Amino acid sequence: MRRITYAGDTVITTDDVAEALVELTAAVANAGRAQAVRIPIVLEESGDIDEAELVIGVGNDVLSAPVEWRDDQPDFSEGADELRAHESFPRRSASVDRLSLVEDDSPAQWDPDLEGFREA
Repeated sequence: MRRITYAGDTVITTDDVAEALVELTAAVANAGRAQAVRIPIVLEESGDIDEAELVIGVGNDVLSAPVEWRDDQPDFSEGADELRAHESFPRRSASVDRLSLVEDDSPAQWDPDLEGFREA
């Protein structure tokens, strides 16, 4: 379980929700935006399940830290999946993956007249 600190308050959620929230927050901030999201939480005093609404992105710091938890962990996988399905959540492109596997067999050579490398 993780404690999310946000705007001077804290909430408790599962590891997968916290991880997805931090990644999404960074991606939204990187795009220079801010957006509202909801995450499932456990109320610390009662153990009841509820939701928290947060504005993430530029100017909204989110801290995720481990918290000792003795009770059963709730299944918040649906909440984590919703964060990962957000349009701003970082995704790896299949075309980028394929391109990274292609190796350039031509050796680079140093050319002092050009003050740098040149292709062979």
